[in-house]
Amino acid sequence: MPNHTPDHTPAQPSHEASEPVRRIELHSADGTRLVATDRGDGPPVLIVHGGSSSASSWEPVAAQLSRRFRVLCLERRGYGVSDPAGPGHSIAAETGDVLALAASAGAPVLLVGHSSGGIVALETALASPRTCAGMLLYEPPVAVDRPLGGTALRRARAALDRGDPDRAMAIHLQQIVGMPRRSVALMRLVPPVRQMMRTYAAAQIADDEAIEALGVGLDRYAGLEVPALLLGGDRSPRHLRDRLDALAGVLPRVHATATLPGQSHMANLSAPGEVAEIIERFADSVLR
Repeated sequence: MPNHTPDHTPAQPSHEASEPVRRIELHSADGTRLVATDRGDGPPVLIVHGGSSSASSWEPVAAQLSRRFRVLCLERRGYGVSDPAGPGHSIAAETGDVLALAASAGAPVLLVGHSSGGIVALETALASPRTCAGMLLYEPPVAVDRPLGGTALRRARAALDRGDPDRAMAIHLQQIVGMPRRSVALMRLVPPVRQMMRTYAAAQIADDEAIEALGVGLDRYAGLEVPALLLGGDRSPRHLRDRLDALAGVLPRVHATATLPGQSHMANLSAPGEVAEIIERFADSVLR
């Protein structure tokens, strides 16, 4: 059972919030200090954000959900204001983080996992299925039949180790995520975006490596009896939709597979209302 010592203190409210935002500080099983936001009352929804971002990327969705649910947004280790990931980072460590936060909810949670946060959500449900009333997985990059990054990931790590986070992130975005070279080049021309990429480079490459360390294949999830809703965008890179389809073929209790028209991998920012409505409907079916 993870060690958790939550300390509730007021946090700065978002202008979009329909409910006051509270700040939680707690400790994972290995002593890592974690920070999360907590808003609303009702059945608990726990959101695990994706890589190269922070919990704030889900604030617009959380604001809408908090009108009917208690919404916990975890700031993953290595991102935002939680402690750094540290050497030997693993998905198992992050699973402990989610379980520590879920324990503070006092009831089974609906886990919402985005991108690599979806991998963390899957592994959390696998480790402690009774903690999860359901899981909504938004394009988790599961390794279906080959490693997530392979040689590209090793090149990204080498670039990071020689002090070139820009190159490491370019490799990640082009050769692992599958973004067009031109799109990545344009991102690097925008100073705030380039700085954000540099800031998150170390955490993102460690994130990729932790996923790759899980190995290849989805058989581990074949006995996961937790209701799941799989979410994707019809403009996301094809490999992400293929991975979602493969996961749908393995999980035994897929409630539905939902596709967001006109959206890609970041609909939590580009269409937060649509994402929140899908989560609400699924929550109503599992959080009783």
